[in-house]
Amino acid sequence: MRIDSGAAFLIAAAAALAGCTDKAPPPKAAPPEVTVVTVQPRNLRYFYEQVGQAAGFRETEVRSRVSGILLKRLYREGQEVKEGDPLFQIDPEPYKAALDQAKGALRQQEAAVERTRADRERIEPLFRENAVSRKDFDDARSAFESASAAADSARAKVKEAELNLGYTLVTAPIAGIASKEARSEGSLVATSGDASLLTTIAQLDPLYVNFSYSESEKLHYEDAIKAGRMAAPTTKRVEARARLADGRDFAGIGYVDFADSRVDPKTGTIRARAEFPNPKGEILPGQFVRVAIDVGTFTNALAVPERAITQQQATRLVLVVNEKNVVEPRQVTLGLRLGGEVLIYSGVRAGDRVIVDGLFKARPGAEVKPVPLQDMAPGKAPEPAPGAGKPAGAKK
Repeated sequence: MRIDSGAAFLIAAAAALAGCTDKAPPPKAAPPEVTVVTVQPRNLRYFYEQVGQAAGFRETEVRSRVSGILLKRLYREGQEVKEGDPLFQIDPEPYKAALDQAKGALRQQEAAVERTRADRERIEPLFRENAVSRKDFDDARSAFESASAAADSARAKVKEAELNLGYTLVTAPIAGIASKEARSEGSLVATSGDASLLTTIAQLDPLYVNFSYSESEKLHYEDAIKAGRMAAPTTKRVEARARLADGRDFAGIGYVDFADSRVDPKTGTIRARAEFPNPKGEILPGQFVRVAIDVGTFTNALAVPERAITQQQATRLVLVVNEKNVVEPRQVTLGLRLGGEVLIYSGVRAGDRVIVDGLFKARPGAEVKPVPLQDMAPGKAPEPAPGAGKPAGAKK
């Protein structure tokens, strides 16, 4: 069959156009870059943190022991006082008069004792000679004993009057910082109720910090010790540190000196207390601080940064990059938070590379380019931070 020149031209043109429509396949996209941390066993110190409230080592209410008009305040409010320093002067005049009256009554009784003693001494030899009756002798002896007892009572009244007079000068029972006066000069003070309160004194060095921990936290801690995940402190005294409201760490190191033996049924918590040196008075009674208690060390622990944890409904997951740089999801069991990290009890192994940053770019089964996290070198223990020691997922 013959093909004319026109048809041959059309066929060649159609082939050329068909060749122009074929495109080369696009280049394969580079795998997304993600930041990973290699999980390695480490020993991590566990600092249990809780909000605590400071209290004076000794806090004493200064109260009036006698009634009367408050004449004068003898100290500066808010200043340090020493034990025995005068604080208040109550009107002493009524008590001076009572003392004088008691001394007068004592002299009368002492005179009666001398008189009855003389009577007894005169009648005693006469009684031995049967010159007087037995009744006269018994009456003389009874009169002497009654007078002696009355004199003893009068001496006690004098002592009481002297004590009451001494109580009109109110002194500091302990050394510390004296608070604001509760009764102004000219007020009538009494010996009972609010009318007897004059001021309070708090001893600031050393200082107590009271805090509490829950029953569940106690059980978690004991389970970790029994399971061998944690080693308890080897020292007899448990160390404590405090952080002030502005974020500064308190310089003094304290020690836990009390933990209650019962659970408060109203709150489900156990009371505890730490004692801190406070020579400069940086912490005041009633002040709130964060107290961190060194309760032990997690041994050979596996931990990842908190931001590596994802959640799918009630399941906690981490994304692991395998040896082929492919993303694998892993279901994990979480432990406690420790300074920005979370303990992993199951789901990952030593040497696993866990994705920390770039989670939105990582898809299960997809290839990624792992980049090591620079600020998490193996063996680095996290520092205690607010919220440390709470179970992962617990409400703050």
